[in-house]
Amino acid sequence: MEKKATSASEPAAVWLPGPAPASAKKAESKAVVPKDGPSSAPDKRVVIEKIRPELDGGRYPIKRVVGEQVYVEADVFTDGHDELVCFLLYRNEDDAQWTQVPMRPLGNDRWRAEFTVAELGQYRYTVQARLDPFYTWLRDLKKRLEAGQDVRPELPVGAGLAATAAGRAEAAGQKAEARRLKELARDLGTRGDPREKAARLAAPELTSLVSQWGDPETFVRHGQDLAVTVDRVKARFSAWYELFPRSASPKPGAHGTFKDIIARLPYVAELGFDVLYLPPIHPIGKTHRKGKNNALKAGPNDPGSPWAIGDETGGHKAVHPALGTLEDFGKLVSQAQDHGLELALDIALQCSPDHPYLKEHPEWFKARPDGSLRFAENPPKKYEDIYPLDFTCRDFKALWEETKSIFEFWIAQGVRIFRVDNPHTKPFGLWDWLISELRRKDPDLIFLAEAFTRPKVMARLAKAGFSQSYNYFPWRNSKWELESYFHELAHTEAKEFLRPNLWPNTPDILTEYLQFGGRPAFLVRHVLAATLGASYGIYGPAFELCENTAREPGHEEYKDSEKYELKHWALERKDSLRAHIARVNRIRRENPALQNDSSLRFFRSENEQIIAYAKQSGDNVVLVIVNLDPNHKQAGWVELPLQEFGLAADKPYQMHDLLAERHYLWRGPRNYVELDPSGMPAHVFKLRRYVRTERDFDYFL
Repeated sequence: MEKKATSASEPAAVWLPGPAPASAKKAESKAVVPKDGPSSAPDKRVVIEKIRPELDGGRYPIKRVVGEQVYVEADVFTDGHDELVCFLLYRNEDDAQWTQVPMRPLGNDRWRAEFTVAELGQYRYTVQARLDPFYTWLRDLKKRLEAGQDVRPELPVGAGLAATAAGRAEAAGQKAEARRLKELARDLGTRGDPREKAARLAAPELTSLVSQWGDPETFVRHGQDLAVTVDRVKARFSAWYELFPRSASPKPGAHGTFKDIIARLPYVAELGFDVLYLPPIHPIGKTHRKGKNNALKAGPNDPGSPWAIGDETGGHKAVHPALGTLEDFGKLVSQAQDHGLELALDIALQCSPDHPYLKEHPEWFKARPDGSLRFAENPPKKYEDIYPLDFTCRDFKALWEETKSIFEFWIAQGVRIFRVDNPHTKPFGLWDWLISELRRKDPDLIFLAEAFTRPKVMARLAKAGFSQSYNYFPWRNSKWELESYFHELAHTEAKEFLRPNLWPNTPDILTEYLQFGGRPAFLVRHVLAATLGASYGIYGPAFELCENTAREPGHEEYKDSEKYELKHWALERKDSLRAHIARVNRIRRENPALQNDSSLRFFRSENEQIIAYAKQSGDNVVLVIVNLDPNHKQAGWVELPLQEFGLAADKPYQMHDLLAERHYLWRGPRNYVELDPSGMPAHVFKLRRYVRTERDFDYFL
C-alpha cells in the first residue's frame, strides 16, 4: 500500500512493515572494523547523528497534542561524494506498519521532515538513509553534459539501475510503477540523442521513483526508535479556575456542597474558564487538626485543612459527608460538562492521623525509633495534621498499586484531569510507572504537577509524563526575568516536554507584587499569565476580588486563609475583575496565536518597565504590551520587525486593541505607547494588515 506524493519533487510516502523492518534491523549495526578483519558490510557508510527532537538519548518521549506536527532533523552524511536519500519513519505505537517520508536537505548535511500526530497515545519515529547510486549517476551525467563530454557509455549504467528498480517494484506488486521504470530503462538503453534523454530525466517524479525502489538492504537506520506522547488539545491550551467547594454556599457560615458548586457553574463559565479545579474533596481528619491561620489548635467549628485527608468515614476514595454523596459528585461532573467545563481533582498522596491507611497499613509510613509514625515536616515547618506515605517502603509495590487504584476510582467517576500535590516528594519511578499505566488505558488523561521546586526536578517530572507543570512565573516580575525565563520555556529543549501552566496566585502563594501593587497588579499579572502561557489558572474568587492581605509581613500566605476556614465571597462586588477576566478569556479563544507557546517572541522597548511580545498562528498575530509598574504611568517606543510580519515599511498597519476595543494606525517599525495603571496597564493588539483592492478600496485584514 502506498500514499500519494505530496509534491512532484518528492517521492511518495510509503508504508513499511513494522515495528522494525528486517532491512532496517540489519542496518542498525555500525559499520566498524572488527579485530578479526574488515567489515562484511562496506556499503554501510552512512552516518546518522544529532536527531532532534530527542530527549536524553531517547529515554523520554517528547510531547505534542492531536493535530500538531513533529519536525524532525538529523545530521546525515557519508564519506566521499555519493548522493544520499534520507527518510523519516513514523507510526502510531499500535500500528503494525511504518510510514516513510522523504527528508529535505537543509544544507551542511542537515536534513528535515515532519509528520502529523493524529491520534491520542504514543507515536514512534526514527531516521534511515542510504547511498543512492541513481542520484549519484544522474548528477555526474549532468556534469559531463555541461562539460561537453560524450555520455553515451554512461547511459547503460542508468538503464541498469532503472531496470533493477523495476524488478523490485514488480516484486512488491506495484505494476504501474514497474511499468514506468521499465520504460525508462528501455529509453536509456536505446540509441538516440543523449541530451534529449537527459532532458527527460529532469522530471523529478521519475527520478524519485527510481530512488524510491533502490536497494532496501543498504539502508542504515538510527539505532533507536524515539517516542512522542500525544495529548488532547486541552493539555496545551486551557484556562483553570480553582475554588474551594466548602466555600461555595450562598449563606455565610454554611458549609458548601456539590449542589452549591453546580449553582456556581454559570459564574465560572461566564468568566471563560474551561477547567474547574477543586482542592481535595475527601473527609478531613480531626486529630491535630489546624485552626484558623494555621493555628496548632483548632476550635470546635474549624473545618481543618482539606489536605489532611481521611477520617473514620473513609480516605482518598470517599467524599466529605458535608459536601454530599458520590451521586451528587457525578451530577456535578455532568453539569460541568453542560457548561463547557471539565472538572479537575486534586490528588494529595498523604494522610491525616485518622486515615484508615494508618491502621490498615502502618508499614506504608515512616516510623521514629520509638515506634510512633512520623508526621510531615519541612524544617522548620511542621505539619502535625499530615502523615506522608513512604513510597520506598518494603511493601512499596502494594502501596504503588493502591495509589494507582485511587486514580482509577476517580477516573471511573468521570474525572479526566488531575492536579497532583507535591509530586516532587515522591519517587520519579512511581510517576514513570503510574502515568504510563493509567494512560495506556485512558490516553486522554491530563496531569498537572504542583511542584514549585528545583528546575531539574521539575523537568524530570515533566519527562515522567506530567502533561502540565507549575513553574516560577509567580516570582518573575521584571522584564529581564520574564524575557529570559519564557525564552527558556519556549525556545530551548524544555519546549519539547515541559508545558507551563501559569498561576499568578494559589491558596499558598500571595506574592509581594500582588500584596503591594493593588488592583493594577492583579490586572498586570492576569494579562501576563493569560497571554504568555497557552495554559493558565487563577485561585478564585480571591483573585478576581483582588484579595491581597498577607497573614504577616514577609510571608506569602493569605490572612484568614481559606485553607483553614470557610469563606463567603461577595461575587457581585463592583470592583471585581470579573468582566476583565471574561474578556481576556474570550480573546484567548478567538485568537489561535494565544493557544500556543512555541511562537512567543519578545521585542525591544526602550523603557525597562514596558514589556512587548507577540505570538502567531498563521495570519493571526497578537502583540501584547504591558506596563510592569503597577504604581506609575510608563511610556516608550516599541520596535517591531515589519518584514517578518509581512508589513511594508511605507504602508500603515492597524493595531486593534482587543482589551479596550480601540484601533490605532501605526507606521514603520518604531511606535510610541503609553500605559497608565490607573486605567488599563496593558494592550492586547491584533495586527491587521493594510490591503488595497484593484478598485483602490483600502481596508485592514
